[in-house]
Amino acid sequence: MIRNYIKIAWRNMINHITYSALNIVGLAAGMAVALLIGLWVFNQYSYDKFLPNYKQLYQVEMNITTQHDGEHTQSAVALPLADVLRKEIPGIKHVSETDWVGMQWHDLLIGDKKLYIAGGAVSPDFLQMFGQQFVKGNSKVALNDPYSIVLNESTAKALFGNADPMNKLVRLDNQQNLKVTGVVKDAVKNSTLQFGFLYPFALKEQNEGWMKNARSTWTNNSFNMYVELQPGVTNEQVAGKIKNIVYKNSTLMRAGKPEIILYAMKDWHLYTQFINGKPTAGFIEYVRMFSIIGILVLLIACINFMNLSTARSERRAREVGVRKALGSQRKDLIFQFLTESILISFLAFLLSVVLVQLALPWFNNLTSSTVAVPYTNPLFWSMMIAYVLFTGLLAGSRPAFYLSSFNPVKVLKGTIQTGKAASLPRKILVVAQFTCSITLIISTVIVYQQIQHAKSRPTGYSADRLLMTDMSGDLVAHYDALKNDLMATGLTEDVAFASSPITNVYSHMSVDKWQGKNAGDESINIGWIDVSDNYFKTLGMEMAAGRGFTQSVTNDTSSVILNETAVKRMGLKDPINQMITWNGRSTPVRIVGVVKDALMESPFTPIAPAIFTHASGGNCIMYRLSANAKTHEAIEKITKIFDTYNPAYPFSYQFVDEEYNHKFNLEVLVGKLAGVFAGLAIFISCLGLFGLAAYVAEQRTKEIGIRKVLGATIAQVWLLLSRDFITLVIISCLLATPVALYFLSNWLQKYDYRISIGPGVFILSGMVAITITMLTISFQAIKAALTNPVKSLRSE
Repeated sequence: MIRNYIKIAWRNMINHITYSALNIVGLAAGMAVALLIGLWVFNQYSYDKFLPNYKQLYQVEMNITTQHDGEHTQSAVALPLADVLRKEIPGIKHVSETDWVGMQWHDLLIGDKKLYIAGGAVSPDFLQMFGQQFVKGNSKVALNDPYSIVLNESTAKALFGNADPMNKLVRLDNQQNLKVTGVVKDAVKNSTLQFGFLYPFALKEQNEGWMKNARSTWTNNSFNMYVELQPGVTNEQVAGKIKNIVYKNSTLMRAGKPEIILYAMKDWHLYTQFINGKPTAGFIEYVRMFSIIGILVLLIACINFMNLSTARSERRAREVGVRKALGSQRKDLIFQFLTESILISFLAFLLSVVLVQLALPWFNNLTSSTVAVPYTNPLFWSMMIAYVLFTGLLAGSRPAFYLSSFNPVKVLKGTIQTGKAASLPRKILVVAQFTCSITLIISTVIVYQQIQHAKSRPTGYSADRLLMTDMSGDLVAHYDALKNDLMATGLTEDVAFASSPITNVYSHMSVDKWQGKNAGDESINIGWIDVSDNYFKTLGMEMAAGRGFTQSVTNDTSSVILNETAVKRMGLKDPINQMITWNGRSTPVRIVGVVKDALMESPFTPIAPAIFTHASGGNCIMYRLSANAKTHEAIEKITKIFDTYNPAYPFSYQFVDEEYNHKFNLEVLVGKLAGVFAGLAIFISCLGLFGLAAYVAEQRTKEIGIRKVLGATIAQVWLLLSRDFITLVIISCLLATPVALYFLSNWLQKYDYRISIGPGVFILSGMVAITITMLTISFQAIKAALTNPVKSLRSE
């Protein structure tokens, strides 16, 4: 019986190849989008799940609450916290102090081989907690010696080739020789923590002067910390015990009402934004959004199938009537039509897999992911079988139940209903699919406008020809000579340094006292940047009042410069020469200048208050190429100068405008994907319209012939066939407008610096949809209008 159903279904497909092709291509496109998004969503949810103990791993975070800034969460904490967690809190199995693993770059040197690579300092427990798979060495002892280092396989290969790296020396940052005590496998792609090497945190404490007092200083929040709870112990069980540790141990921190919390590893990748001290937002919003888009596109494809199948119901009505007259029951007919639908879904699935495979390189490059079709995974194929069955049943449900409901007597007499009532459900489905498609078009336009709005925001500095290089190794000691040589080439207009790049602020401190501060006012959290005397000139930042720093560091060690936002936050009417106290220091400093606001952090948020101090060294060198310098030639000559003064480090640089554009990566990704999926949704919808237009034109062939004989023009015939479809799309535009407005208004609320949605975007999107619709149906309409009426009126 089933074999007979499949044979009938196959013959029906072959006999109506055009409509079958439209169904298969449309359904394949929808299934490909849903499959691609499904694989990507699965990949996002799989982050860090490869660790058997991932549910017990947490990062230690701290909530700070101030009157002006409200509650914010930071991952930087103080070292004394580790000793308290390790010794006084039951239920904690491991504690690891680290620096910013994977976010700081270091130089590894062996002979003439130089690697500038991301790594970090960790305490020995780190290896136990994060399950590093050792190829060589032992995780329990690998980092016990302060002068040891663990490499991953890629780093070991780059440094030693095929030779055994164990017990060989690697020079770190051209300062210490470390012995290789272990080699671990490279971190998998869906791991949050990515690094090329690890070295003992004890070495950092021993050799970096600024850390000598860090182990006993509760206000030095400069470190990351991770804990692993004992099996069976939950976050809720320890939350109350750790909440007030900092508040109890540091009187200086109490003004910020510090609370220690644990940030679960299972949330690290998707829940990256903290609201009211809890990880409740972040990348998960986009994962959910694209999941919905995938479902919508698949639904649009299924609607196409339903519409094309039910529109051609009259051609199959006699088949249904004859089969019922011969004794077929309704359930047999339903099974027959569902078999046809599942067969088409199966063929569409095969085509969708091909489309996904072709799209994966582009998709992975766009999303910076490693999505792949798991062909060898039995679970995947089990899910795909269910996917095909679900899609086939969904797409074929209405045609099956609709066609099987025909009365055989009426069908065989030719009195089956094919008027407006019969076409109403089909029109509703067309409106539904175009409403979804137009909503996606509107979303694409709004996302693009928001990105352009933020990109056009004044930055307060000039990024033109401005470059940055990490101030690593010997560059601090040789900065003056380096600067002189760079200027002597004529390739650079100016050179400066700072503790943070212009596109970020690494450190935040607090301003405690200032003139006019009320007794009840809290301290102000403020970004802190150490800069050279010509920093503002090099970056093109303008002074609003006062002066910049002088060349002599001694003269300006007790001077600071504020940005305009900091002055407004403090309520200073005449800030120049006023004294302030900051970072818990007893000695006040003098405000010598106010610089105009510069956008150094997120382009979507208000500019934060900042304080600039005068320093003799920093973390980043900034230099602007001369207007007449050719970039490629200038970089070649500048590289030689940097290599002269910092031979142990490979020269690297970033263009400031490129680094700034990276801040838009997520929004650009969302915009591109939304645009692609909107285009596919429209394409699928238009396939359905094309088929429906062809069917309507075929159904009304004699009517068109009579109208032409009576003098109807081609334009009048085109309007006759196009009017209903255009009306449906206009209704879709009207329905899509409030839906898009609601969801996009909510999306824009997450940005402080955002656009306002005007009517223009809805009018533009509607015009695009109507134009595409007209182009789609015009081919069939004009083809019908040009048909010779003699042929169309000829008797069968």
